[in-house]
Amino acid sequence: MPNVIVFIHGLGNKPPKNLLENWWKRALIEGLTQEEQKSFLPKTEMVFWIDLLYDKLLDPSETNPESPYYIDEPYVKAQPETVWERDYKRLSVIDYLGSQLNRIFLNDELSLNYSIITDSIVSKYFRELDTYYKDDCLPDDNAICTIKIQIRERLIKVLEKYKNHDIMLVSHSMGTIIAYDVLSYLAPDIKIHTFVTMGSPLGLPVVLAKIAAEQRRRNITPVQIITPENITHVWYNFSDILDKVAFKYRLNDVFLPNAKGISPIDFLVANTYKVNGEPNPHKSFGYLRTPQMSSVTRAFIKAERLTFMQKIARWLAIGYRILKSRIQKHQKPAESSK
Repeated sequence: MPNVIVFIHGLGNKPPKNLLENWWKRALIEGLTQEEQKSFLPKTEMVFWIDLLYDKLLDPSETNPESPYYIDEPYVKAQPETVWERDYKRLSVIDYLGSQLNRIFLNDELSLNYSIITDSIVSKYFRELDTYYKDDCLPDDNAICTIKIQIRERLIKVLEKYKNHDIMLVSHSMGTIIAYDVLSYLAPDIKIHTFVTMGSPLGLPVVLAKIAAEQRRRNITPVQIITPENITHVWYNFSDILDKVAFKYRLNDVFLPNAKGISPIDFLVANTYKVNGEPNPHKSFGYLRTPQMSSVTRAFIKAERLTFMQKIARWLAIGYRILKSRIQKHQKPAESSK
């Protein structure tokens, strides 16, 4: 059975889909190369949804750093001369604060205390998530839930396309929430071989309360925070302790195992993304090239089961892409000299 890697991005405006997908693939390949593993990626596809919320995407041709469409955090390779350290003494403090957050903001039935405070924080700092949650109704309601439905349908469409493949679903930031919702409620019959969450806010009280609220609206009883049943092999959750979006990083403490006994496996990683001297421990590219993510990707690639003809087709496609790339490189100097 062929393998496919499906990407779904997170918060914030983005460059065009093709460029973003290319950068995600380059980050994955960079990680594999650092691990001295020369592996070709299987087929990949980016679930791109941010165009539903922004009238204009980030522009690769924009050179003015003051422009709202300037890409200030492009894909760049890791800086090998930099030694990345994390103060893991903070872990006990973070763990304590994380547990207190749930105790303070969540009731026993997983409804939210102090919703005015949490709603104002989400509204101020997380525009996309605020829009997603304000579209708070079910598809069969009379209300028009345009944004939430359209975002979810983007992922459903791609998963349906590859339902006969072994799927590795790689999600980042708000994308982890969209992925969890779709797997839990809207595409329960589509099997996910490997689920990856990176820089995920799924453990935050406001998100847990929203998950529980949707279960109540769908008359799901008892209300439980559980691993989606269609995850068939493993769920890996990657967090950097400096990533503020993934502050409550221990998802295994929150999400119960599904019927197969699968629940999140939490890994603390060092997100090494840095551009123009500014680090961003939440950036997707940094997560994608970590050694831990490389190990997961490599294991998924090796698990692929292809027939002989599928292998031939795969290598012919790879050879064609390499040849096309080399031809384009040779053509560029000639074109620029005209």
